[in-house]
Amino acid sequence: METHISGLFPEILAMIFSYLDVRDKGRVAQVCAAWRDASYHKSVWRGVEAKLHLRRANPSLFPSLHTRGIKKVQILSLRRSLSYVIQGMPNIESLNLCGCFNLTDNGLGHAFVQDIPSLRILNLSLCKPITDSSLGRIAQYLKNLEVLELGGLSNITNTGLLLIAWGLHKLKSLNLRSCRHVSDVGIGHLAGMTRSAAEGCLSLEQLTLQDCQKLTDLSLKHVSKGLANLKVLNLSFCGGISDTGMIHLSNMTHLWSLNLRSCDNISDTGIMHLAMGSLQLSGLDVSFCDKIGDQSLAYIAQGLYQLKSLSLCSCHISDDGINRMVRQMHELKTLNIGQCVRITDKGLELIADHLTQLTGIDLYGCTKITKRGLERITQLPCLKVLNLGLWQMTESEKVRGKLSAFSPLGTSEWRVEK
Repeated sequence: METHISGLFPEILAMIFSYLDVRDKGRVAQVCAAWRDASYHKSVWRGVEAKLHLRRANPSLFPSLHTRGIKKVQILSLRRSLSYVIQGMPNIESLNLCGCFNLTDNGLGHAFVQDIPSLRILNLSLCKPITDSSLGRIAQYLKNLEVLELGGLSNITNTGLLLIAWGLHKLKSLNLRSCRHVSDVGIGHLAGMTRSAAEGCLSLEQLTLQDCQKLTDLSLKHVSKGLANLKVLNLSFCGGISDTGMIHLSNMTHLWSLNLRSCDNISDTGIMHLAMGSLQLSGLDVSFCDKIGDQSLAYIAQGLYQLKSLSLCSCHISDDGINRMVRQMHELKTLNIGQCVRITDKGLELIADHLTQLTGIDLYGCTKITKRGLERITQLPCLKVLNLGLWQMTESEKVRGKLSAFSPLGTSEWRVEK
């Protein structure tokens, strides 16, 4: 006896529909009444973020989202008031407004007029007109916020960070990328250095300060003293920090990911400070730090041997540095040494002999390597990602085979097959 799909219980249909992508979830709702009812079950839409163009009134939009249990929204274009969204979704948990260039302090002020305890994630990146005034509203009414994205908001100042430090005590992740007016004073507010004015965001676990050009080593002193729970710190393109700042970071025992990419004043001495501390780093990126050389690899092998990911792109390292490092790095899974032009086949052979847990390696721009070295690398038992060009190449299964094409493909991309 055969059972037709139309005879399945709604709960079974809902389970099947939950595996579809968002577009197909909407399509099955148009097949028939039974499928529509099953597809509107909240389990089908669990974790889905609705992507909306808010151009004109749609009375059925928010009731439909509520029926399906959708509490995460990304606004792709905003031609209506933001308050339209907040009023329509009183239990909203995540609001992504990234790139809504016409959102202003006035529009946000009209939307946030009372407590919204359900909202945990707010993304205002690239909403250029937003200023400290909006941060005051956010600090007052979004007390349960855990993730706040402010990347590219060039009008944010230390005053805005003071407001965040005053009101958002549950914040776990803060992105201040390219907030050009932020200085050591603002970081001090976040770290609770001005307790008389603001308690600080002492629960922060992830802090992105990429391209904040006014920051100095004093900011790192504040971070090390006040943000003891920090796990991820991005300082890439912060030209004002130096080796001295690494002394402050060296004893942050909870820190597991540190990004120092393009920090021009970080040298072998800074890596020495990190290695001599009590760090338990899992990921370190010092790519494009042109004062990093072979001595840094020796320090890493001595004190940061537990690393799982290490990025050294365009650093002044050679086969000698690789030789000094590889015997201690038993847990390393990702190694990025693209544009390290002093690396030769000898270095690749050392990597292939000792870094047997590697799952990914970047060799783009390593002009002294040949087919011999690449063949050794492709024999790594766990290798899944090999980047030899502008784009990385992945294999769904283990890369065990041989090099099938050594010739560059226009962008120095090389293919590897099983």
